[in-house]
Amino acid sequence: MVRYAPAVYRMLHGMFAVYKPPGVKWKMIRDTIETKLLKDLNSLKQPPPQHHVRFLPAGTEGNDRVELTRVVTSVPVLADHVLVKGPTYTHLKVGAGHRLDTQSSGVLVLAIGHGNKLLTEMYNSHFTKDYTLRGTFGKATNDFTDTGNVIEKTTYDHITRDKLERILAVIQGSNQKALLVHSHVDLKTQEAYELAVEGQLRPIVKSPPIILGMRCLDFSPPDFTLEVQCMHETQQYLRKLIHEIGLELKSSATCSQVRRTRDGPFTLDCARTHNHWGLDSICQAIRECREIAAEFSRARELRSAEMLEHEEPKVAQFSKEEEELRL
Repeated sequence: MVRYAPAVYRMLHGMFAVYKPPGVKWKMIRDTIETKLLKDLNSLKQPPPQHHVRFLPAGTEGNDRVELTRVVTSVPVLADHVLVKGPTYTHLKVGAGHRLDTQSSGVLVLAIGHGNKLLTEMYNSHFTKDYTLRGTFGKATNDFTDTGNVIEKTTYDHITRDKLERILAVIQGSNQKALLVHSHVDLKTQEAYELAVEGQLRPIVKSPPIILGMRCLDFSPPDFTLEVQCMHETQQYLRKLIHEIGLELKSSATCSQVRRTRDGPFTLDCARTHNHWGLDSICQAIRECREIAAEFSRARELRSAEMLEHEEPKVAQFSKEEEELRL
């Protein structure tokens, strides 16, 4: 079945998630997906060239001579030919959500066309994100990664899983206090209690990085693996966090992996890998994430309605001369 390019193009407006491998810049992933989509779009059936009506001369043979007449003829517009104007689709507006640095991997949210408007709502929703961090005890580097220049080597035989989990509990507790401060909610109200029980406390503005939860997934000295739930973080902040955990345990540690497993409602299950960045797979991913995009749209409408309700009516201001004229 031959598909019509404009019809497929209209299906590309929305949001989806891809899996970013380590060692690749997020801009390269965005540009690669845009290039593949444009190539696939231009390979589909394109709209036929427009036709103009022209009065072309035509000769008819008479008894003794050829008579010239003008005949109404429909001719294609050469300016619409692919050899003249080039490919039909040359640009797609592809935007990226919460970005990942070069060394990190995991879920990267992208948007195409009208879906870029929902990225703003995604930022304003202050979603939490999940990461899997891998660290190694026994050395410290200048950039907190295992590939940096080693500046210190320490022992780690005294570190146990219980000691590590106690440090994680202390870090989580201190960040919970920071969350209450930046949420700007009266802690004595019933609303604050219900939000805290449901885990729905969120900062209303951009705040410093906040760790909402930490737990140890694996402990095999000198290597260990943590699962971290946080918001407003950067990947370098998480690497520094591994370094500080090593210091708290009277040792040192470096981070060998930062992998995002969830970005708000987007998880690894809906993230497309490199082999599925073609037109068909991206269209399917947008359809699967349509309900998530609808939730963003409803949240944006609700936020706009709340702003209108709290907006104070403007009082007309008149100058002294206008007041005298009115009187």
